[in-house]
Amino acid sequence: MKHIYFLITVLISTFALAQVPANYYSSATGTEYTLKTQLKAIIDDTNDGLSPEYTSTDPGYGALYNTYLTSDVDLYYENNGSMLDMYTENPIGADIHEYFYDSDPSQQDMGTGGTAEGQFYNREHIIPQSTFGSASPMRSDAHFVVPTDKYINGQRGSFPFGVVATPSPEPYSNGSKRGSSAVTGYSGTVFEPIDEFKGDIARMHFYFATRYESTVASYNYDMFNNTSDQVFTDAFLNLLLTWHNNDPVSQREIDRNNAIFAIQNNRNPFIDHPEYVNAIWNPSADSQPPSIPTNLVASNPTATTVDLAWTASTDNIAVTAYDVYIGGAFYVSTNSNATTFTVSGLTPETTYNFTILAKDAAGNMSSLSTSASETTLAGSSSSSDLFLSEYMEGSSNNKALEIANFTGADITDLTIYELRISSNGNANWIETYNFPNGASITNNEVYVIGHGSLAVCTGAVDNSNSTITGFNGNDAIGLFKNGTLIDILGTLGDNSTYAQNTTLVRKSTVAGGNTVFDLNEWDSYSTDTCNDLGQHTQSTLSTNEVSLNEFKIYPNPIKGNLLTIENTQNTRFEIYNILGKKILTGTITPNNNKVSVSSLSNGVYILKLNNNNGSITKKLIKE
Repeated sequence: MKHIYFLITVLISTFALAQVPANYYSSATGTEYTLKTQLKAIIDDTNDGLSPEYTSTDPGYGALYNTYLTSDVDLYYENNGSMLDMYTENPIGADIHEYFYDSDPSQQDMGTGGTAEGQFYNREHIIPQSTFGSASPMRSDAHFVVPTDKYINGQRGSFPFGVVATPSPEPYSNGSKRGSSAVTGYSGTVFEPIDEFKGDIARMHFYFATRYESTVASYNYDMFNNTSDQVFTDAFLNLLLTWHNNDPVSQREIDRNNAIFAIQNNRNPFIDHPEYVNAIWNPSADSQPPSIPTNLVASNPTATTVDLAWTASTDNIAVTAYDVYIGGAFYVSTNSNATTFTVSGLTPETTYNFTILAKDAAGNMSSLSTSASETTLAGSSSSSDLFLSEYMEGSSNNKALEIANFTGADITDLTIYELRISSNGNANWIETYNFPNGASITNNEVYVIGHGSLAVCTGAVDNSNSTITGFNGNDAIGLFKNGTLIDILGTLGDNSTYAQNTTLVRKSTVAGGNTVFDLNEWDSYSTDTCNDLGQHTQSTLSTNEVSLNEFKIYPNPIKGNLLTIENTQNTRFEIYNILGKKILTGTITPNNNKVSVSSLSNGVYILKLNNNNGSITKKLIKE
């Protein structure tokens, strides 16, 4: 990672930061905009309705850098005491640019610097200062004035926050971007932070709308509607509510709130009480579930897939997704309001019982539909889908992923696929890469995603994305189709290093993806080796694959708490969930072939068996 060393590192003293007093919100008893006004009285510098010790103060604009020494320090990602900048922080890998605080505030922004990322940092008003001028205390209110890279601060300018349709210029180092708006109801330029900080930024907006309620109606800003109650236009209010609900309060926000309270003597109430947001701006939250999906049909089975189709549900607002269940156990969410779905990764010659339910944006769910059954055909359970074929974790930003197509047909629409990444042993996927519209892979060809600052083999790159390629050799990376994992690098929830400063190329004998990571399927090469990037060779299936005839595995679906695996030699077993996280592991013998699965919830799992002859994987269902 790049460290900016021309700024002198400051040793940050540790002390007990102020916590929220027990009676701080005792006067917040109202609902809707009455509650907002009550919160203003608590956090504003006049008429707070509480004892004078909680009257807010204004340390001044120049004092912000001193505030940042405790409020904006990276103790969460690199955990190295550097400046935590929402515009450059990479939560799933090494930061390309880092700053270390200097004790002399005059060194923070050195004159005309800031023509590129990584030169200087300064103070960014999340609500642009051009909105309110040099008025106090908003100009120096640390609850929404944050330290950021000077160049990206200037690139954001006074543009509102939103979802970007087409970035211009290229996305910045951590994936934040500026460009044309995809926000319904707004057609101008917007700035989009990464998902990790969208909730943080939304709650800063709600704070501003509350503390400055008495003057905000006079501020001209594209996100505002020139009222003192709702404050935001409908389009941007819906966006901020979505960001707030999708990105809950983090420990970093809590610590930041406490640090600022110790200096300004006021708090962001929407960090302490996230429920206040919906109580004020969304008091009639949707509680009506969609209708039950009808006419579910399962058809067109192959050895590993079944097509589902149904009649759409209705909802008072809108259906946003359907969840697929197998044998009464959750399998996958379609993440779409489409009324067809292909269930993949099934076991040959197995009868499956499908049901579905509908969901809306508020999380309301219908009851399960009537069931539909179908039996998969005979054939191989080896993957006949796309798979990860090369992984380059090289020096600096020399990072790339390659996906191969040996399905026998052109894949003309990659938007049903996505890549997800976790980091440092996180048990959840935290970032998602969606293929651009129009992306495709011809049969026997590959698709390469490279880091935005890749310096080698750039001619092989089909698309640049610095977020999904922000891995460090121990990060799990999953390839998904219609929300179902079909291939994985690393193991979700395991931070063991499997390939650092290394290029991995899938062996030519590997026929397809594997939802359980096996390093033996890959050839390893030295750092920055990319001779094979942009091409892949596939030959015959591995001769090291154990025949299922060596084992009898029953019952499947599992209806009790015991699984029997009849075998002829000692065999290692591993059970993973459908996201690739290892759940159970152990050894069976010919005389001790019972496995307790009482700790497994109902659902779909992957069983991997290893013995001296090789290995196999098989799908398990527990009902």
